[in-house]
Amino acid sequence: MLDKIRTQGQYEKIMQMIEAFLSKATDGGGFHSLSEKEQNELDHLSRLAASFEKNKMKIWPLPVTMPFLVEQKMKDLNLNQSRLAEMFNMNVSKLSKILNGKMPPDVPFLKALHEKLGIDGNTILETI
Repeated sequence: MLDKIRTQGQYEKIMQMIEAFLSKATDGGGFHSLSEKEQNELDHLSRLAASFEKNKMKIWPLPVTMPFLVEQKMKDLNLNQSRLAEMFNMNVSKLSKILNGKMPPDVPFLKALHEKLGIDGNTILETI
């Protein structure tokens, strides 16, 4: 059993194996359709891939900022800054300053992120 992914080629093969397990689980209606051995192998391969991604590829975890979260939610909800400012009961200028890092977010803004956009409070706190 492989203990560490050392090359991009190994990583790609591991990802193919993971995809095969995920396809089998999907086709079978869930992970319960995998044998215990297959579940353990999937877990092991996933951990190897995550370690390689974190240490060699430098893609994990992705940095998440508050403006990024807001922009993603705006795209999801098809909102522009003007409409978002209206939802948050604030002026567009203040919203723009907060999103561009020229003004720190205040409590009413952070509360609106949670209540109006449904962003998890812990996630909000981690981004400020």
